[in-house]
Amino acid sequence: MTKTVRYRTRAVLRAFTIIELLVVITIIIILGSLILSTVGYVQKKGARSRAEAEIAAMSAALESYKADNGIYPTDSNTTALKPNTMGDPTQSTYTNASLSLYKAISGDADNDSNRVAETKSYFSFKPIQLYPLTQNQAVTYIRDPFGNSYGYSTVKSSAPAGTDGYNPTFDLWSTGGVISNTNPPDQTQWIKNW
Repeated sequence: MTKTVRYRTRAVLRAFTIIELLVVITIIIILGSLILSTVGYVQKKGARSRAEAEIAAMSAALESYKADNGIYPTDSNTTALKPNTMGDPTQSTYTNASLSLYKAISGDADNDSNRVAETKSYFSFKPIQLYPLTQNQAVTYIRDPFGNSYGYSTVKSSAPAGTDGYNPTFDLWSTGGVISNTNPPDQTQWIKNW
């Protein structure tokens, strides 16, 4: 009997060093943060574009309303909201004025849960433009793409010699998701019709 001798050869295993792994992880984190910041920028830019289009469309509806009725929709809610003073778009002055605008140009004068126009409709709102978003509830306000209420004011038309408001007809704006606590408010990020 012959004995076979088996020799084991050790394979040289190659592994990553901790430094190499840290470099790769750092590069992945940097690339991920660049992608996430770009996505956030694109979403905000899209929301701003949508708000600009909605303001232009509602302004056109307001012009049609005026052509039929001789005046822009005005009530105590729209004259109480002053666009050049401090305000939070979640406050009742914003939401009440926005609701007045909704009732006037949608034709849903009774603002019931079915959201059906009882009078002439000048603007057809998409469900995402209204708050609450569910169809079986009464509208509380017109919602901008940032989730806040649009501002609608006729304060300047009711008191042309006053210092409140900007346009002699109506002011329609979105705060662009920015809530300003300064008086006068910082309007650099606002999307507006003036």
